Amino acid sequence: MHAARALAVVTGARRGIGAAIAIDLAAQGFDLAITDLGPEGADATLDAIGAHGGRARFFASDLAEVGAHPALVDAITDWGGPIVALVNNAGIGSPRRGDLLEVPPQAFDRVLGVNLRGTFFMTQAVARHMLQTPAPAAAPARSIVTLSSVSADMASVERAEYCLSKSGLSMLTKLFALRLAAAGIGVFEIRPGVIRTPMTQAVSADYDQRIAQGLVPMHRWGQPDDVARAVRALALGQLAFASGSVLCVDGALSIPRL
Repeated sequence: MHAARALAVVTGARRGIGAAIAIDLAAQGFDLAITDLGPEGADATLDAIGAHGGRARFFASDLAEVGAHPALVDAITDWGGPIVALVNNAGIGSPRRGDLLEVPPQAFDRVLGVNLRGTFFMTQAVARHMLQTPAPAAAPARSIVTLSSVSADMASVERAEYCLSKSGLSMLTKLFALRLAAAGIGVFEIRPGVIRTPMTQAVSADYDQRIAQGLVPMHRWGQPDDVARAVRALALGQLAFASGSVLCVDGALSIPRL
């Protein structure tokens, strides 16, 4: 069942996983508001959304600038109407991989400021909007989907600040799931594994070797479309009663094994 002009917001959606999610949701009948730091490269994503018949608009947003989130939500809703689905995809990696004993405060603050603090306050702004605004009658159940990472649970000592930021998103999901449950708003966490994107391009040779050696039980990289299909089910309300759940999209990477 396709949504009827329901509005979804996908953060960090110029390219990579965010773009794949936005395009897939457009194919399900959603209109899309996509956000990112700047518009470079966004035109291709907007064109692909338009090819599915959906309305789409780009909104410039620095997730770390939490004071700007309420105005961003107002601008999005003035354009597209009530938000039915929020997909928290935007995030950054560690500026430099290395010994956690050498992580500088600036890197720690920047990564947590975007990935955790920024996501928390963006979610807060959208949650307030959802509680104050009736959902369109024909829309699917409202949802908030946050992409964390297998690093929410699997420690990488060379990316300490990144792992800490992603583990915080797991608690964010639980907190918002409890707060919004009575309003019928489903809140979910998706943990992608090793996904081939521009963010992982710099370490692709290393992961090619590690995957060949068995790092990922399914013996392949994940693709942005793998994540997009998981988001689709949640945004369409197909798992609404499972609010608070974690969905691992990682080829069984995160399963403890002997």
